[in-house]
Amino acid sequence: MGFMDPMRAETVREARGEVLEIGFGTGRNLAHYASGVHSVHGVDPMLTVGMTRVARRIDSAPFPVERFPLSADKSLPFDAGRFDCVVTTWTLCSIPDADAALAEMRRVLKPGGRYLFLEHGRGRNEATIRWQERLNPLWNRLTDGCNINRPIDDLVSRAGFALDSVSEFKAPGPSLTSHMYRGVATRI
Repeated sequence: MGFMDPMRAETVREARGEVLEIGFGTGRNLAHYASGVHSVHGVDPMLTVGMTRVARRIDSAPFPVERFPLSADKSLPFDAGRFDCVVTTWTLCSIPDADAALAEMRRVLKPGGRYLFLEHGRGRNEATIRWQERLNPLWNRLTDGCNINRPIDDLVSRAGFALDSVSEFKAPGPSLTSHMYRGVATRI
């Protein structure tokens, strides 16, 4: 995923305050957070404790980092309104219940808090959408739960966020997997 780091940076650098990162993974976003971040709490169901690269990234962060081996579509162990910002990068595609995860993200965000996202999902071209729908069941099984057909902007707004900005663009790669959504949403 290193070739996608420039896209990561443009999204993550907008984070401020206490941040909850859903889909923390190997900590690739840590290098891109700006000086306004006070701490990052990373949630990922597949956290592997002791990974050398992850440990180095955490040690290099200029703010405290805590990791939690949790699924975002279950009840998160954080108080309502705790975080200033929630961040996801290429995460909503693989959460089994994206609606439940977005509801939890909204719950733990402060009123007026921001949700920053960079996700791939449903394209806009009808032929691409038809192929995404046809291939998604197979793709999902082959890629450990990734869905290529989720309409990210609709999911976010349906969860009770106000979409402040959403840009859609094509990343390198096949059309089935390269339709990107970058956005900022506010908890209302």
